[in-house]
Amino acid sequence: MKRVLFAVAIVGSTIALPAKADLIHRMTTSTQLSVDAAASQATRIGSTYAVSGNNITATTFGGLTGATGDNALTAPATMTDGTYAMTTAGSAHSFSESFTMGDSVNTTGTTVTSGVVPALPAFGSVTTSSGGVAGTLAGTLTTAGAVTLTAGGAGTSATGQFVSEVTVK
Repeated sequence: MKRVLFAVAIVGSTIALPAKADLIHRMTTSTQLSVDAAASQATRIGSTYAVSGNNITATTFGGLTGATGDNALTAPATMTDGTYAMTTAGSAHSFSESFTMGDSVNTTGTTVTSGVVPALPAFGSVTTSSGGVAGTLAGTLTTAGAVTLTAGGAGTSATGQFVSEVTVK
């Protein structure tokens, strides 16, 4: 019985069985070109006034005065002077007065011309990014999978890729 099984095992190992495999070949080519946009972010700040101290007497307090007339809607508040004196001469004292003049209302706004910001708003807090210039920015793909990229001007980027994928199942 052992000899018969051994003979079947030897004969069975020499029989050629057909092989089956699925082969998938995928090729992908892509390019991405981008030009940065111009941007400006402005925050208008208001007028502030503060006064503090000890051993100080105020005859009149300082403060803010709003604009009047034609400028009432666009001009910032201005500072009004106060009158202060030491309460007890020769004693310790402290005094602090501060004023920040706010921004006027910008009635013209910000313009963008050909990706460039030629005039900025005159506000207390402004962040501006200039735009990119495409210039000679270009990307070319061939059926052979070749990717050619041409650099553009400032603020541009170009990315190209060729992917060849082989899957055997």
